[in-house]
Amino acid sequence: QVQLVESGGGLVQAGGSLRLSCAASGRTLSNYAMGWFRQAPGKEREFVAAVSRNGENTFYADSAKGRFTVSRDRPKNTVYLQMNTLESEDTAVYSCAAKAVSSDWRLSRFPGEYNYWGLGTQVTVSS
Repeated sequence: QVQLVESGGGLVQAGGSLRLSCAASGRTLSNYAMGWFRQAPGKEREFVAAVSRNGENTFYADSAKGRFTVSRDRPKNTVYLQMNTLESEDTAVYSCAAKAVSSDWRLSRFPGEYNYWGLGTQVTVSS
């Protein structure tokens, strides 16, 4: 089993930056693709970014392209989401998720395909 804990959220002014971390325990993330999702009040959960298990293949939602960067650090068993040029529309609870995969390159933007989820961290962007 995999336990995921997000951190790094908080209050930031529009145009600022935050780096979210997703620390895993229970087992290594070597066989998991990782994804970041967010959910704003009154809205459905939406995909933000994903990274393959080797860290070389990434994919971003249109809203995140050019501003967000997803990466992973295998020795630390941790996944990151660097968020720059934040906007008020980015305000949401951000959650990380792990998907068991059998290839180095596979990833997913669909939440139903992920096996494990963290509880999320709040990001609030003020204007």
